[in-house]
Amino acid sequence: MTKELICIFLGGGIGSVLRYCVQMILHNRIIPYSFPWATLTVNIIGSFCIGLFYALSARFSLSAETRMLFTTGLCGGFTTFSTFSNDALIILRQGCYGTFLLYILLSVTLGIIAAFAGGISGRYI
Repeated sequence: MTKELICIFLGGGIGSVLRYCVQMILHNRIIPYSFPWATLTVNIIGSFCIGLFYALSARFSLSAETRMLFTTGLCGGFTTFSTFSNDALIILRQGCYGTFLLYILLSVTLGIIAAFAGGISGRYI
């Protein structure tokens, strides 16, 4: 149990730093903030990665610690449901109902598709 917790801790730290880097790159250098593109991006990438990591874990019989490092740790630290929820509320409070609906639909639909695609990819890489 201790090894798993250490792996989750390490993966979560790495994932959080990676999320911050993506947010800084997208918001400060590429896209001015008018839509939560950074949160959407990390959540879709993270959804793909968790599908990929679970498939690879099963395919190559990876240890529980390795699986936890990449799934619960890295993907958990990289993706962010709380930021997604807050961004959605900000959009809603601004009265941008179409953007609110688009953001929610894109996040959920693309997230599920990405997790599925990651799982398929992990079976054939």
